Amino acid sequence: MRTRILNKFVLAAAVFGLGIAAASTGGPMASPDAVIAKKLAHEIRMYPRYSIFDNISFVVNEGRVELLGEVNQPYKKADLGRIAQRVPGVVSTANDIKVLPLSSMDNRLRMQVARAIYRDPSLYRYGMGALPSIHIIVDNGHVTLEGVVNTEADKNIAGLRAGGAGLSFGQVTNNLRVENPSHKS
Repeated sequence: MRTRILNKFVLAAAVFGLGIAAASTGGPMASPDAVIAKKLAHEIRMYPRYSIFDNISFVVNEGRVELLGEVNQPYKKADLGRIAQRVPGVVSTANDIKVLPLSSMDNRLRMQVARAIYRDPSLYRYGMGALPSIHIIVDNGHVTLEGVVNTEADKNIAGLRAGGAGLSFGQVTNNLRVENPSHKS
């Protein structure tokens, strides 16, 4: 039963745009790494400056946390590193978060892509809530979509809207995960 609850937590964390790899003993009690992963996912979601323009994931292994992903401001990398260090049970942290280039062109592209996606009638619901599930990563004009959507159709529409927003230097990389791959829209 607890393994099912842990599996649901990992799925719920993915819904929030947080990729988590945590060791599980498969026994009746949650492993220490799973407890750390749950607490860290909560702390990242609660970080007030975490936005749709950032993408954070992490791996927990025997109390060692490796932070991964991208942020659009240098202070966010430092803040998230400190947050991870303060989670009870964390032995060490490796902060491998990439700071995206500070560029007015990239900032403008982020806003254009966000408007194109979240103003679409079939995608606007993904923008509701404190932390929208579609994250827009712009690195020197290259756009990558991260996060979770309900259907393959939503994934495809988001990719089309992002590609049609203009200013990007090529294809949009659509890494959105589909929560219900068999569901038809």
